[in-house]
Amino acid sequence: MGKRNYLIEGVSGTGKSSVCHELRRRGYAAINGDQELAYQGNPATGEKTEGLRHEYHIWDVEKVRRLAADQADEATFFCGGSRNFKRFIDLFDEVFILDVDARTLNERLDSRPDSWGKRKSERDLILRLHATKEDTPPGVVIDATQPLTGVVDESSAVSEPNRRARTASRRPAAPGGTRRAWRPAPCGRRREG
Repeated sequence: MGKRNYLIEGVSGTGKSSVCHELRRRGYAAINGDQELAYQGNPATGEKTEGLRHEYHIWDVEKVRRLAADQADEATFFCGGSRNFKRFIDLFDEVFILDVDARTLNERLDSRPDSWGKRKSERDLILRLHATKEDTPPGVVIDATQPLTGVVDESSAVSEPNRRARTASRRPAAPGGTRRAWRPAPCGRRREG
């Protein structure tokens, strides 16, 4: 879908779906991975599994590859979380991690219309993953406690001309909520060919 492809990641409740909707509203090509790419499957093989378990929430790798190879748009944003991101992360020019503090995360999970994160076991898992970052790829951290427009401004600035001037002054939050000087993510990858 894009000449450049970006991944918007983060634990449940950080705002990935909201960012996707706002990107679309602004006219960007944006894919809601949870709705358009996800299924329950083995992260290593892609083989479908029964039941609903966090560790089996994966994306269709071939579909991700096809969408990323389509260069009809200048930029495409893939929004959502996947347990098999290691199988396709090389397709993204940049990865953005939405991050919030634990209080904000709990408030957002409490107010969600869907049920994920409502049960104690799910909430405990989300809070553990939030604290440890063990389930999140490396990337540029964006403070997702700011208004949605600011989050989208930060993540979409890289796809616009003159992006260096815009991104050089960004100061995203590092894990734990402290501010740090912006620098390119160690995992920022360019597609070859």
